[in-house]
Amino acid sequence: MELPKAGTAKYCPLWQADGNKIVRMAPAEYMGRYMPEWFDYAIADEIHQLAGDTAQGNALGVLNRTARRFLGLTGTLLSGYADDLFNTLFRTDAKRMTGDGYEWGSAGRERFTRDFGVIETIERITVEDNACSKKTKKTVTIKRKPGASPLLFGKYLMDHCAFIGLEDISDGLPSYREEVVSVGLEEPLKTAYEELEKEITACLKEHRGNSSVVSTMLNTLLAWPDHPYGFGTLYGSEFNPETKSRESFVIAETVDLDSNQSYAKECALIEEVTAQLARGRKCQVFAVYTNKHDVIERLEGLFRVEGIRAATLRASVPTHRREAWYREQLRRGIDVAICHPKIVETGLDLLDFPTILFHETGYSLHTLRQSSRRSWRIGQRRPVEVKFFAYAGTMQEVCLRLMGKKLLVALAMEGKFASEGLQAIDGDDDMLTAMARELVENKGIGESANSVWKNLQQLRPSPSAPILETRDEVMVSEIEIPDMTIESGSNGDATILPCESPSKRNESAQLSLF
Repeated sequence: MELPKAGTAKYCPLWQADGNKIVRMAPAEYMGRYMPEWFDYAIADEIHQLAGDTAQGNALGVLNRTARRFLGLTGTLLSGYADDLFNTLFRTDAKRMTGDGYEWGSAGRERFTRDFGVIETIERITVEDNACSKKTKKTVTIKRKPGASPLLFGKYLMDHCAFIGLEDISDGLPSYREEVVSVGLEEPLKTAYEELEKEITACLKEHRGNSSVVSTMLNTLLAWPDHPYGFGTLYGSEFNPETKSRESFVIAETVDLDSNQSYAKECALIEEVTAQLARGRKCQVFAVYTNKHDVIERLEGLFRVEGIRAATLRASVPTHRREAWYREQLRRGIDVAICHPKIVETGLDLLDFPTILFHETGYSLHTLRQSSRRSWRIGQRRPVEVKFFAYAGTMQEVCLRLMGKKLLVALAMEGKFASEGLQAIDGDDDMLTAMARELVENKGIGESANSVWKNLQQLRPSPSAPILETRDEVMVSEIEIPDMTIESGSNGDATILPCESPSKRNESAQLSLF
């Protein structure tokens, strides 16, 4: 419209949705609006991947509302922290959570962590001496630490969970054994690593609490021993109040060693693979550094030099083609498959690779638990061996030990209680801070990684029937097994979280499935 005094013309379009066209909306939104309690059962697999604040996680809550009863399956219920269950419990039984006084969001999560987890409160008080008075400044930092109260298991899990392991549904599972292989550092790698660790430790003490130094420390001390060249100068950054910007500073200088030399852990890995192949057992090797410092490419080259037929599975292979990729490589006669553990953590059965070797583990507990059970599946007829390689006295061994501690806590929440798991409640906080603290304060103190994983081995179920290992590379089952796929994780466990719709809870006090 035009103003009376020839001012600026204004346009005010009046619009509305065209009712003559098809209304489009997301399927999950449609189901949530128009299909409440439409289905008898809703089943969701790998719900630990839906625990975040994502659209897929929200769709899990919508799916729960569209069914009278809900079954959630996962092999890794939590990764060592109590609040890993907060979103999952809220999406599967919101009425109970709100009835207990929790609200959705960060405030409710914090209260849930205070009730059932471990919280570390750090209070810093500084005194500023002004001209006429003294001013006290207080800074409070709240951090979550790994651990979960047994009350969480009793209140929310015991009456809603069925912890079913593969050994509960199959009588013919072979044995499963885990082992930590500690390899000593040798010259010149030993001297170079000790110098690098000394420089990083001094920088950590000088820039205490700087996250850039901590993250650089973690990745460098884990990856450099397996790829001791190409790192160059390590830089960190911090805020300068004078320039009001972040400025870089040097953390340490790395040494480039000979890229054509085979080092101690690589020699131990090749020796182990050779011994396994002599027994007719193919090997799956995992490594986590695959980009700029490509450890997987280095391992493949070392295997080829030794005459071992190896192939690398990259993330560029689509998910739906990875099973076909394994079949094609087996047809070509490979002995070793190499990949990142996250690529095969769910959905693949590696029955042809009864030996799993972790050249590197990373620090994701979910990925470690899922990938280490890829061979111990229904249909496996050979004993499964899983070995974790780490340089003794380095950050690799520290990381492996802390992962074992967190796994004990996770197993405790799945009904497999051990004193070590409950003691781990008093352990370090997140992986980054824990490893930094180990490097600066607790060097050489505490249990070894091997002792922690031996405690975990005691929680493993013994096979219900003895399985004799043969040297045949191709194993053909004489028993007809029906087609079925069961996703599992840590102990081959398929954790089922049944939860009845709140509005239908009064109809039945117990699920008919159990």
